[in-house]
Amino acid sequence: MPLRRLSSAFTPALFTLALTLLFGASSHAAAVQVSPSLVAADTTAQPGRPITVALRLVHAPHWHTYWLFPGTGLPTTIKWTLPAGWKAGEIQWPAPRVLRDSKQNIVGNGYEGELFLPITLTPPADAPSGTRSEVQATVDWLMCADICIPGTAKLTLTIPLSAEPPAADPISGAKIRATLGDLPRPAPAWKITATRTPTTVLLKAVPAQPGGHIPQDVHFFSEDGLTAYELPQTVQPDPRGGFVLTLGLDLTGPATTATLRGVLTSENGWSAGDPRRGLSVDAGLTASAATAPAPSPGPNAGAGAPNAAPASLMGTLLLALVGGLILNLMPCVFPVLGIKILGFVNQSGHDKRKVVMHGLVFALGVLLSFWTLAAVLAILRAGGDKIGWGFQLQSPAFVFALAGVMLVFALNMSGVFEFGLHATSVGSDLQTKSGYAGSFFTGVLATVVATPCSAPFLAPALGAALALSTIESFAIFTAIAIGLAGPYLLLSIFPQAVKLLPRPGRWMETFKQFMAFPLYATVGYLVWVLAGQTTEEGLQSVLFGLVLIALAVWIYGHWTAPGASAGRARFGLSGLLIVGTAGLWLGWPHNTSARSAAATAAGTPEVIWEPWSPEAVAKLRAAGRIIYVDFTARWCATCQANKKLLFHHDGVLRTFAENKIATLRADWTNQDPRITAELAAYQRSAVPFNVIWFPGKETPLLLPELLTPGIVLDALKSLTPSQLSK
Repeated sequence: MPLRRLSSAFTPALFTLALTLLFGASSHAAAVQVSPSLVAADTTAQPGRPITVALRLVHAPHWHTYWLFPGTGLPTTIKWTLPAGWKAGEIQWPAPRVLRDSKQNIVGNGYEGELFLPITLTPPADAPSGTRSEVQATVDWLMCADICIPGTAKLTLTIPLSAEPPAADPISGAKIRATLGDLPRPAPAWKITATRTPTTVLLKAVPAQPGGHIPQDVHFFSEDGLTAYELPQTVQPDPRGGFVLTLGLDLTGPATTATLRGVLTSENGWSAGDPRRGLSVDAGLTASAATAPAPSPGPNAGAGAPNAAPASLMGTLLLALVGGLILNLMPCVFPVLGIKILGFVNQSGHDKRKVVMHGLVFALGVLLSFWTLAAVLAILRAGGDKIGWGFQLQSPAFVFALAGVMLVFALNMSGVFEFGLHATSVGSDLQTKSGYAGSFFTGVLATVVATPCSAPFLAPALGAALALSTIESFAIFTAIAIGLAGPYLLLSIFPQAVKLLPRPGRWMETFKQFMAFPLYATVGYLVWVLAGQTTEEGLQSVLFGLVLIALAVWIYGHWTAPGASAGRARFGLSGLLIVGTAGLWLGWPHNTSARSAAATAAGTPEVIWEPWSPEAVAKLRAAGRIIYVDFTARWCATCQANKKLLFHHDGVLRTFAENKIATLRADWTNQDPRITAELAAYQRSAVPFNVIWFPGKETPLLLPELLTPGIVLDALKSLTPSQLSK
């Protein structure tokens, strides 16, 4: 197939869509792993008097967010939009915990489970009583398990104003006050001193009255990076009833600080009557006899700091150029360049000037794309956003759109369809323009798909580009672009190199179809990225959406084949638009964090599933809890339908939350002997299978295979009011 016909597949509308997605997509992923909401400690606020609200974060199992001084990662941030006269304080941070990955490696300081981050809001003294004020907050966080995903949400909270003293909120009030009571603060009953050696800090804690409470599992969290968060901390008893904690110094931390600041935690509190975990530390550092004077900053001082300038801009530019060259060999870029190789083959026997022009236009597409990215990053950086390279791949919508474009590419190269003459032959001038547009867009696409491969090779150059001045950043991005576009541009400028390529022949069709498989692999990779950015249901919709997109282009190709009548061609084009639109609508990732935040703001709770096990059932039964167990599997279509009908229903969600019904999920997607045995105990050998354990009952209530909200709610009505209140 001639390159002009392949290039014209990228219509101006598709080109505009791609640029819109590239430069306008949100840089934040769907926050399905963390559910945010704003809650208040009291039901009302008095004019002129502060009220405590809290950002509530509910983490999915094995996921965490970070403390103000995370060690690694990023802390949670809040930007307020308040009514006139209102004031907001800073986040009051509870004592953190050590975070570990699935291999038990320390990865930072932060939080898991249900978290409340208190903030003080103060309405104006002249605010009229009897009115309601709406406060809004934009919340950003980084959520991590074995992978990390940025999250964001816009939250609202309505606060009634009243002259009467406020009453505690019945749902969140006690939890917020418990969090406030557990905040780190100084403890007069303990004397803390700190001594610095060349490689460690010795933190000594001595009780004012020896022989009393003994803290357990103590740990120190540094507020300024003086001590290394990932190094082990050893504790030795002190003869006076306290302890000495040995902390490893962070060699990249502050070299001349005279104070040890942070939070010291004890899992059993700091006195018999004080169960609070956190003790705030602000102790002067004394130097031991073995401590050498701190070295004066040399030419390489601060090289590891985020804002350090590179020792040599020329060296960084060289790294950027080499990194761009290496990108041509990466699997993310190779499929796109394979299309241009076909262009070389097609053009090798034609006007050499056109070959050079296509090369220049391709290079221009790469350069303008990198310059635009540099400009966008500079603007966002000036606005204070914490972003990095590849931020567009943090948007599920962008990833899905890119996967759809790459799938259409692949199907085109596999011969499933070809755009007809009506799209390619509106005069020779338009054909030539479309060919150059195709080369330009291929340069843009090469930049887009290069981002997931760039980090390992371009990290130093890109890090410098985000820290240097705007002019220097543009120079670095230009070097990357030249490296990426260089090989193609050289082949265009020196046509004799093109002569080394084989002449066109029947082998071209085979080669073209072979080059489709790297594109299919890229689609697979993008779907894998989406799997970490959306829910299981969302991923299912993505897959079926891509199937519909493939069906749409097949319809187009089948009914607009050469020689097709005008009626068949119109049917093919209509099928492309209708089925393709349906595929985009079905597969387009929804903003689950926004939905979650909206649901929470509306008072609709969410169900948080825990893994099923006989031990979990026994423990919850002993506690007198109502237990709902869902035996399910990903390959069970009825199971998925049940979940969509049941756990998106407000009445079911509210009933589960109000009655604190425990929810356990037995996932039978892979063979599990315990689940198989449990099903057999009820004479079942298939899923779906749902049961409800009631307090005081020896056997559970078995539900039918097909569920509706009414069936489950009717089953729960069999409980007595006293049982429902438990």
